[in-house]
Amino acid sequence: MKDQNCAYCMQGELVAQFGYPCCELEHSIVYIFKEQSHKGRCIVASKQHVSELVDFTDEERNGYFSDMAKVANALHKAFNPDKVNYGAYGDTGKHLHFHLVPKYKDGVEWATTFEMNSGKVKLTDSEYEALAEQIRSNML
Repeated sequence: MKDQNCAYCMQGELVAQFGYPCCELEHSIVYIFKEQSHKGRCIVASKQHVSELVDFTDEERNGYFSDMAKVANALHKAFNPDKVNYGAYGDTGKHLHFHLVPKYKDGVEWATTFEMNSGKVKLTDSEYEALAEQIRSNML
C-alpha cells in the first residue's frame, strides 16, 4: 500500500526536499540525507509503507535489517567512523525508516544524540552523488 501523502512512498519531489537517492536494495531504498554535518549520513527507508517494526512479518523484518547491515557496513568501509548511530523516529511521518549517522571521536556531537535537521551542512548535487557512489561502491 502506498500513502499518497508520504514522501517515501511517492519519492520524487517530496523526498528530494531532504534526501538524495543513493540505491535500491531488496527491502529498502537508501537516500543520502541532505543535511551532512555527519559525512555519509543516510536514510534506509522500507519499501513497504509500515509504521512499526511489528508491522512486518519475521521474514520482512529480517530482510529490512539485512539491508540496514549492508548500508552500515558500506558506511564503515567508505568513511571509517568510530561508530554509526541508528535513529528511527517518525512520529509524524508514519513510514518506517532509520537514519544511519557516522560519528567520530572528538567530532561533532560525539557521545550525544545527533541533531535531526540542523541545516548546517548542505552540498551540491554532484557532492551528494559522490557520497552515494562511495556508499554504493562499498556494498557487499
